[in-house]
Amino acid sequence: MFAKSLYVVTNTEATPESLVSDIVINAQHAIFAGHFPGAPVTPGVVQMQIVKELLETHLGQKLAMKSMRTCKFLEVLDPRENPNVRITIKFKQSELLEVNASGEGNGKVFFKMQASYL
Repeated sequence: MFAKSLYVVTNTEATPESLVSDIVINAQHAIFAGHFPGAPVTPGVVQMQIVKELLETHLGQKLAMKSMRTCKFLEVLDPRENPNVRITIKFKQSELLEVNASGEGNGKVFFKMQASYL
């Protein structure tokens, strides 16, 4: 949905239960024209979608969120000030895919989330 238009992955490191991806957000993307003109903010739902897309690419399968245990947006993610973001994802496959993820950059933590995916 957003890969290669809103963001590009510049580096990925993976283990059997983790994924760390460095992304660069495109501050010129159309989504920022409405959110918000002259003061772009990356919507929280978009940050969660990026986590899902990175996982889907890594695992080679489509995912659907079953539940969200926690989700905190700790800093505003302005793509002009912080285009480089490191997404860290830890996951464990059981009946569901249990995920802990965060987005950080420039010494800031933008979000933390815990979710389960089908």
